[in-house]
This record gives sequence, structure tokens and C-alpha cells, in this order.
Amino acid sequence: MEIVAIPAFDDNYIWTVVDNGRAIVVDPGEAKPVVAYLDAHDLTLDTILLTHKHDDHIGGVREVVEKFGEVPIYGPTEVSTLATEVVCDGDTFELWGVEVGVARTAGHTEEHVSYLMADALFSGDALFYGGCGRVFTGDYDAAVEGMQYFAGLDDGVKVYAGHEYTMTNLRFAQSVEPDNDAVAAAIEEVVALRDAGEPSLPSTVGREREVNLFLRAESVEEFKSLRDIRDGF
Repeated sequence: MEIVAIPAFDDNYIWTVVDNGRAIVVDPGEAKPVVAYLDAHDLTLDTILLTHKHDDHIGGVREVVEKFGEVPIYGPTEVSTLATEVVCDGDTFELWGVEVGVARTAGHTEEHVSYLMADALFSGDALFYGGCGRVFTGDYDAAVEGMQYFAGLDDGVKVYAGHEYTMTNLRFAQSVEPDNDAVAAAIEEVVALRDAGEPSLPSTVGREREVNLFLRAESVEEFKSLRDIRDGF
């Protein structure tokens, strides 16, 4: 099983799980690059996973389905007009014999979910490498609950986030914790990856424990303070 990043828009990643000529596509906000990739690699679309309602994560769904045909589409209630299978916190289902767990990781949107498939976490806009999504709902309690879910995962879980925001997130972390050697090392590594034209992702939960201030926030108040500073960074 391989997980491929299909770039979209300016900084989105449409994660695509590939195995035996089949593909699971996560958050196809744009159809054209998905169609191009699946066609170029002679892949059959098997399933679509949706994390939340923002158009840069769902905008290409209908066109992709028109091209490849009806497939199961999993998503939270906020995308129920697209989802054939509405999921919520604590749900599980199987794809290719692998259990997929669903966690509500809200705050960015009202019912944002993340998917854990084996050791792969598709976190949408809830958790980024070194950061987290803006809390557009104003529900910081929900955002912190999501961080607690992520913090409870094993260190080796790989984080496949929806955007390439890593460098800005790490520069922010460094501005707050200038003596954090793990942040400095991560910046060096990410610079090399990006200079080579490679994604900075996936990260791991273990790395996030070292570099992600939001994951380590000990209270809602601390999280909100960090988020306010980050929004103005």
C-alpha cells in the first residue's frame, strides 16, 4: 500500500492510497489533478474520504465521480449532500481489509473528522506538521479535544495533513521556543525536502510532540493564546 500526495491549488495535498490498481482519494478539492493521476497510473477509483466541508477539500468530488463512476464516499454530517456513508466520532469501517477509525476533530469546522487507517492519519485541516487549523467555529474546547485525540496516538502514526503549511508553522514554533533543538532540526530537514521539490509530509505523532505547540497546550486558554498569536504571525 502506497500513499501519494497529489498537489492541488497553491498548497493543498490530495492524499491518495494506492494498492493493486485501486485508489482511495482523500479530500479531492480539485478534480483535474486527481483525474490526471488516476488515468496516468491506470488506477480504479475505489473510495473517497472527506474530512470537512471546505470547498478546497470537496470541490472536485462530483467531477471525479462523473469521470470514474459512483463509489462509496465517507464524510461527516456537514458533507451529507456528497457522502454516501455519513460518519461520526468513534465509527469504524473496513477498506481493503484494514480497519479505518473515525474521530471528530472539530473546531476548524463544526463536524471535521480525521481518519486513522493502520498507521496513516488523514487529519485534513485539524492537525498540520507543526500547527493546526484556524478555529473558524470559535469552539476552542472542540479544537483542544481534537488535539487530545491526536496526542493519544502512537508516536509512529504518520500525519498526512491537508496543506503544505509546514515551514511557516515551524518558524512560528521557533519564535516561541527559540531553544527547541527539535524545531531547528525539523526546519533544516524541511528546507532540504522543499528545495528538492518534495512534500514536507508526512510528519509523525512523535515528531509533533516535539515541535507542535498546539499539541502540547495544557489548557484551552493556552491553546487559544497560541492560536491568536499564530493567526497574526
